[in-house]
Amino acid sequence: MKQVQQISLRAMEPEDLDLLYRIENDESMWGMSLTNVPYSRFVLHEFMSDTTGDIYTDKQVRLIVEDDRHQPIGLADIMKFDPKNQKAEIGIVICKSCRCQGYAKAAVERLHQYAHDTLHLHQLYAVVAVENEASLHLFQGMGYRQTGSLSDWLFDGKTYHDAIVLQRLL
Repeated sequence: MKQVQQISLRAMEPEDLDLLYRIENDESMWGMSLTNVPYSRFVLHEFMSDTTGDIYTDKQVRLIVEDDRHQPIGLADIMKFDPKNQKAEIGIVICKSCRCQGYAKAAVERLHQYAHDTLHLHQLYAVVAVENEASLHLFQGMGYRQTGSLSDWLFDGKTYHDAIVLQRLL
């Protein structure tokens, strides 16, 4: 059994631009996300600058995942925030060097707390590529149920990939 990791989630800061740049431009993850083009530092800087920090305005929040030494190790997202229907999509990415150590699980647990206690959401959902076995295992192990499948949903620039919709009631 993996050790429960101590992590924190915090708002993005200007010094996180390099981390964001590395993650968003990692072509190995493009088939598992909605991204299939490289982002320039300028575009990412503008994204960071344009974010108001208000989930009710932006309909999303991107948080930095830090380990117990306050080193940034990944990103956690709440997006497609729908306060009327009390739901949102979540996403998580942990840097390759820190994967399989329990950080993603700890970060998703923190997202659950925030979504329930602060945003008063009723449910969270994730859309995961069928080939992304690690994410499927993570979410299913945390009580998410498969509630749908989406054919040819994700395009990596060359091939379409099926995806699975997973939901969890809070």
